[in-house]
Order: sequence, then C-alpha cells, then structure tokens
Amino acid sequence: MRKILTIIGARPQIIKAAAISRALRRDFSTQLAEDILHTGQHYDDNMSRIFFNELDIPQPHYNLGVGSGTHGSQSARMLEGIEQVLLEGSYSGVLVYGDTNSTLAGALAASKLCIPVFHVEAGLRSFNMAMPEEQNRLVADHLATRLYAPTQTAVTNLSHEGLTERTLLSGDIMLDNTLHYLPQALRNGFLQRNGLTDGQYILATLHRDFNTDNSIRLQAILHAIQEIMHVSGLPVVLPLHPRTANRLKELDLTLPDGVRQMPPVSYLEMLALEHGASLLLTDSGGVQKEAYFLQRPCVILRPETEWQEIVDEGAAILADADPSRILDAYHTLSNRPVCRQPLFGDGQAAQHIINDILKYIQ
Repeated sequence: MRKILTIIGARPQIIKAAAISRALRRDFSTQLAEDILHTGQHYDDNMSRIFFNELDIPQPHYNLGVGSGTHGSQSARMLEGIEQVLLEGSYSGVLVYGDTNSTLAGALAASKLCIPVFHVEAGLRSFNMAMPEEQNRLVADHLATRLYAPTQTAVTNLSHEGLTERTLLSGDIMLDNTLHYLPQALRNGFLQRNGLTDGQYILATLHRDFNTDNSIRLQAILHAIQEIMHVSGLPVVLPLHPRTANRLKELDLTLPDGVRQMPPVSYLEMLALEHGASLLLTDSGGVQKEAYFLQRPCVILRPETEWQEIVDEGAAILADADPSRILDAYHTLSNRPVCRQPLFGDGQAAQHIINDILKYIQ
C-alpha cells in the first residue's frame, strides 16, 4: 500500500487536513496510508492540539516543535526536519495545504528529493507580494506536482502562470468540513453557555500581522468596531488571537466597551459563532469563506482578498482598515441576504483530491 506524508503546522491546516484524513480512513483505507508531520508552527494548545482532539484527526507521527521565530529561521528549521523524515521514510508523495511557512518548507524539501508534491488550496492570489502568504503560495504552486484548486478563479490564476496541466478543479475542502461538522457544532450549546443569541451579535476576528503590528491600522479597526456597536446596538464578539492580545498589551490599547472578548476558540465553537452572527468582520481568509458557506455577510478588513468570488457575489465588501469604509460596508451588508452559490464545489473535494493522488502515484 502506498503512503503519503501530510505536512501541517498552523491551525487552518490542521482543520483542512481533517477532511482528507477523514476520507482516507473512511473510503480509501486499503489503498493509501497517511503519516502526519506537525512542524509546530502553532504550538499553543488552543491553536493546535485541541483541533486534533475535536476533529478526530490521528495524532502526528512526527512533531518538529519548531515554534515561533523569523520567517528565515523558522522555515530553515522546518526544511531540515522535514528533509530528515523524508530521507528516513518511504513516501509516494507529500501533501501540503495553503500558504504558511510549513507549506513552503514541505514543498521545497519534497521537490528537492524528487518526491511528488500535492498542493491543496492551490491557485489563490491576492496579488500583494508584500504578504508572506502570497510568497509561500506562489513558490509552493510552482514546485507542486499536482495542484488542487478550490474555485474556477484559482484555476484561471494557475492557467495564467502556465500550470494548467498540473491543475484539478477539486472544490474547497473547507466546504466539506463545514457541511460535515456544522450539525455537531450547533449541538454543543456553545452560544447558550456564553449567553449569546442567534442574530444578536456581530463576530470579529483580527490576527493578520499587517493589522495587528501596525498601531494606526489596529486603532482604526478598533474605532470602527466601536462605531458599529453604537449604530447597531449589538455587541461584537472577538475571539482574541495571541498575536493581537500581545500587540494590544504592548501598545497599551484596550478593546472598546461592549466587545465580548474570548480566548481562541475551537473549530466547532467558531462554526457555531459564525452561524449565529448577524454579520462578520474579519481579516481571515478562512472566516471569509465560512461566512459565505453559512450565508452570513462579511466585512473584510483588508485591501484585497484571495476569495474575490465572494466579493463579486455581493456577499462581502473589502473595507481595509478605514473606519468610514468599514461602517459603510456594515450599513450596506446588514440587510442584504446572502445566498450561497456552488462556487466552491460539491462538498466532496477530499474524494476528488484522493482519487487524483491515487491516479498519479499508481
């Protein structure tokens, strides 16, 4: 039986890997085995271990324990550790997800050893090369053997870069996960335990370094949140990312009165929060998508997005860190219904991806 090495390191990758691991165990257990390598890029229990337990993902076979650091030092330690595992193992391919330093290191280590690289969530482009994520995804795509594009826009981006023959329009595995886990998320009573009522709060997430590490942008977003609470009469719920919490402390900033701060939440808790929110404010690419999957309007706290389809559908508005644009976007979206279109596939992306991997390695 063939075996692949799945490389993960950050919270979003752990969640994405759940869809592939679940499908492998359920439908392909006699055809393809999986080892999991965790780089340790996210090492806090609230940002990592809890997701393995909650989503019933097999514990990693390897954990490099890399932790935080500069992009160069972190990526170098990952590259060295992944290479050693690949040299000692016998893998038919390496599976990488998204656009983190773990993605980059996994793709580079495998390609140097002439091991096929399978890139899930390929073809995303913000066209902002100042973003580390954009740099990582570009390099990973061009190193990858097979590219699994979640949307037609991603396919088009890869076609423009001459990668059409390597590309499969797989759909988005996060839609697989949303459909699979939502009933469980709604059963666990998270909203009720926290005194929240469906439709009676706004959900915000804020973690991108260009927002948290820039005091002007961070203060502008906090001001916009304050204004939205004033005009809406609704509280804003904010699960606080460790980076954002640290920056608030360093800058001696406090959250506006009325913000319901929470520690980082699990994936199922986040799904419940998203489903119950009247509107979302976020700089997260994953939260933008989940808002669309759950038919919730979304104000994007960035100047651009990898998920332009959502904006084109009128389900989200790019507002950057400009308080007046954020408030205008809130007014525009607050009474606009969102109807999910089949932009992200049929909810069976994991099966499409595994079938393609098997076809390639056999």
